[in-house]
Amino acid sequence: MPDSISVNGEIHSVDADEDTPLLWILRDHLQLTGTKFGCGQGFCGACTVHLDGVPARSCQTTLKSARDKSITTIEELGKQHPRLVAVWAERNVPQCGYCQAGQLMSAAALLESNPSPSDADIDSAMSGNICRCGTYGRIRSAIHEIAGEIA
Repeated sequence: MPDSISVNGEIHSVDADEDTPLLWILRDHLQLTGTKFGCGQGFCGACTVHLDGVPARSCQTTLKSARDKSITTIEELGKQHPRLVAVWAERNVPQCGYCQAGQLMSAAALLESNPSPSDADIDSAMSGNICRCGTYGRIRSAIHEIAGEIA
């Protein structure tokens, strides 16, 4: 029997095992490929989405546990937070870009819960997102710029 999930404000019917990771539901069933597979174990953050506004690793979140949640992916984030996405580009945050969907999802959740984060707040909120290119300083700078615009 198909499951119904809410992704980016739309209800989708998904015919998959309830233990299927949300990452594969998003990518393979719904063709939302902005959410990336990284480590498959929830350590790198490349697959971060929002479940009811809270960052979650979609590789570790099952279809069953996502059923009654509002799921937001990177595809929707640009509509909800266009300035964040713009500042990310203006500050040349991405290099290879692979981790950036997860980085942006975590940054947006941080700014929604704490519009004036300190460096320590940023480091804490972003600590589960690995950037192999090492753009952490640019990430912090972009978050501070947006925070300054919010305040």
